[in-house]
Amino acid sequence: MEGHVDPAAFRAAAGRFATGVTVVASRGPDGAPVAMTANSFTTVSTRPPTVLVSLMPGRTFQAVAATGRYAVSVLAAQDLALCGHFAGRPTARDAPDFVERDRFFVLPQALAAFACEVVRAVEVADHTLFIGEVAWCRHRDGAPLAFHASRFRHGLGAEIRPAEPLAYAAEAWAI
Repeated sequence: MEGHVDPAAFRAAAGRFATGVTVVASRGPDGAPVAMTANSFTTVSTRPPTVLVSLMPGRTFQAVAATGRYAVSVLAAQDLALCGHFAGRPTARDAPDFVERDRFFVLPQALAAFACEVVRAVEVADHTLFIGEVAWCRHRDGAPLAFHASRFRHGLGAEIRPAEPLAYAAEAWAI
């Protein structure tokens, strides 16, 4: 089924969903870490602990497909430079040191880290969803790096209390 949604409109609408920012890493053919920035990460289940990442073909995709393993490091608000480094704008100054544990590569300053064994790969359009059972995870307190409306944000704010939902007039949804 091919939709008639304008890709720019879709991207703008999807961008209103705030996401965390992660670095997905795996072992490259030479044994060194291969990694990329990704915000397409979500938990799937707690029994067993399962998460997924959505990757386009590239070096990290190839490493995950070849090894059947990946690690996800959740970035803290102060890690914006690392985000840029792994999003294809590397600088020697921002090059991180990974910690290797049980043959998984994670960033030591990460707010959370998930070491995953791929249990299923599902191709969808130009991405592959790598569903991974979590072998181990860890976390620490801190403010997350968030991405919303094409901008990076400090992801820790005041607690929000439930309020009455906003009502939109039916004509506001007319296309």
